[in-house]
Amino acid sequence: VQLQASGGGLVQPGGSLRLSCAASARVAHMAWFRQAPGKEREFVAFITWTGGATGFAESVKGRFTISRDNAKNTGYLQMNSLKPEDTAVYVCAARGSRMVLSALRNPTTYNYWGQGTLVTVSS
Repeated sequence: VQLQASGGGLVQPGGSLRLSCAASARVAHMAWFRQAPGKEREFVAFITWTGGATGFAESVKGRFTISRDNAKNTGYLQMNSLKPEDTAVYVCAARGSRMVLSALRNPTTYNYWGQGTLVTVSS
């Protein structure tokens, strides 16, 4: 399965962006991680196969939402009220089979990874 992320760019603080992650085949769970310059990769959000459960990092809760369109094998990350500290390369990930919710924040859960899209929040 190949994942193609898109939608990154330059946005001013307080602005919004929507990232997309298109999968070449059906996948179970999807997630977004990000890595800022000089920092470790961190979990951002996950969504389960049915979309019935989602999870967010505390740093983005209330500002970001995650969704998916299974008919298109595509996941989305809507990012609102962006802050400079949200600047990072955002990478989408997916898992081919289902997994317990408690594991969905762990990057080792995911066996497919996209190439990343850069989000820069700056005035």
